[in-house]
Order: sequence, then structure tokens, then C-alpha cells
Amino acid sequence: MNALIRQFGKPWVWSWLAAFIVWFLTIMVTGGAGTLGLSQAALTFAAFSVIVGIGQMFVITLGPGNIDLSVPATMTLAGTVALKLMNVENGMVLPGFLLAVFIGLGVGLCNYTLIKALRIPPIIATLSMSFVVQSGAIWTNRGLRIKPPSVLAEFTTTNTLGVPNVAIVAVLISILAWILLEKTIYGRWISAIGQSMPAARMAGIPVDGTRFVTYLFCAMLASISGYLLACFSGGAALNMGAEYLLMSIAVVVIGGTAVAGGDSNVPGIWGASLFMFLVVSMLNTYGLGAGIRLIMTGLIIISVIMLAGGRRGMR
Repeated sequence: MNALIRQFGKPWVWSWLAAFIVWFLTIMVTGGAGTLGLSQAALTFAAFSVIVGIGQMFVITLGPGNIDLSVPATMTLAGTVALKLMNVENGMVLPGFLLAVFIGLGVGLCNYTLIKALRIPPIIATLSMSFVVQSGAIWTNRGLRIKPPSVLAEFTTTNTLGVPNVAIVAVLISILAWILLEKTIYGRWISAIGQSMPAARMAGIPVDGTRFVTYLFCAMLASISGYLLACFSGGAALNMGAEYLLMSIAVVVIGGTAVAGGDSNVPGIWGASLFMFLVVSMLNTYGLGAGIRLIMTGLIIISVIMLAGGRRGMR
């Protein structure tokens, strides 16, 4: 019994519990019809939130004030430029992917340059950078919607043993993130920096280098997500990353990562991402209007955060 109570004291449990409850309420309305389709759709759309959410989680773990608001623009630019380079040719899949990653690394480099060299707060630096990056995406796109190569379109929209391929990619990235956080000195460094940057400096931790790598990692994951999303959607759109600005932050908070920094939570990102998709699906299933859906979504999110926060405070 005590072991069960300890499990419920873990912050990631509450996001998963909330996701399960919403999933159950949704299939109750349909009488179980479409359960497999709903589950696969949840895994598919949650995968994109997971990838960008993990990057945002790493940045937020660095401590108060650290956040990356350039995520949506990075997704859009990476997806747009990669598709334009590939030009529907299957043989250009790898060069397109590498270009997307390179764009992400470039955005991350510019973000941290603004933060460190010009001493601009991260929220301002990354927001400013997002305008520049989005302008680049607009200039590159020019109103065109280039289709992805057929092999990528098929990969991102199909399943392997019933599991969406994009979800498998997100799982692999999640495992990598967990290893970085839990099994490497880099993970201990970002946790230490998030808990106290002055103390981390005194302990000899390379604070600037660690923060630099973290912003690079976040932007790179955003570009990978944009690359996959553009292929999944059948082409890059200028607004395709818009919803992931608040989404990338929401899944971090709901998933149990400490907003004050120093404590991250990879399993919680998955639970929160599934929850965010399923709650919208549930409200749609119940036939509620758009305004009511937004209000209910906000209230449900607040309730989950308060419940999980209250439980953590009781430990």
C-alpha cells in the first residue's frame, strides 16, 4: 500500500491518469467504437508535442527565465526548407533531414548568442529570433505547398505493428532524453544549474557551455518535429507550428517538470501530450461548441496541475 502511495506521489503519474480518464470518457460515448483509431490518433499527434516538449523541458530545467519561444518558427522554417530541397524526390530524404537539423542548430546558436553576448533575457531573445526565423520561412515558402517525398509521406502516416511510426520516433527520442538526463554528467549539470546557477559555477560546472548545448538541443528537436510534421501533413504551411508555442510549455508543466528549474520529467511529457490531444477529442465527441471547448480545456488543465501540485506538496 505504501509503495502504491509513493507511486502516486510521482508527478508524471497524474498526467497519465488524466489522459486515461479522458480516453475512457471518450470511448464511453462511442460505445467502444473507434477505440483503436482514437488511440492511434492520440499517439500520432502526441508524438509531435512530445518531441518539441522534450526540447522545451531541457531549457526550462535550466532554471527561472529560461524558455524558447522560437520553437514554432523553427518548426516552420525547417519543414519548409527541407521539403523545398527534397522536391518530392525520395533520394533527397537524408539531405533534407540533415538540412532541417542544421537549421535547428543555427537557430539555437543565434538564440544563445543573443542571450549571452547581448545579455538579452531568454524570453525576449527567443521571441525576437522567432520573428526573424518566421520571416525566413515566409520568404522561402512564397505561398507554395511542396509535397513531401512519397517514402516520407508513407512513413509518417503509417503504423508498425499497430503503433504509428512518428510515435516510435518520439519514443526513441524520449529514451535518448532520459539517458541524457539520468545517466550522463550533462544531465546532472543542467539539474544543478536549474537549482542554483551561482552554486553550479562555484562547483566548476561549465554553465555557459551547458546552457549553449541545451538551447541547441531544443532548437534541433523543434526542427526535427517540423520536418516530420510537414511530411505528415502533406506539405509545410506557414502556421503549422503556431499551436506548439503554448503546447510545448503546457506539456512540460502538466507533465510535472518544475517550472522553477532543476527537475525534469520525461514520462510526464508523454502523459501530458496524450492528455492535451484527448481532452480536445473528448469535448468534440460530446458536441460542445468551440468557445465551451476552450473554456473546458483550460479548466481541466488547471485542475490537473493543481491536483498534481497538491500531491507533490504533501510529500
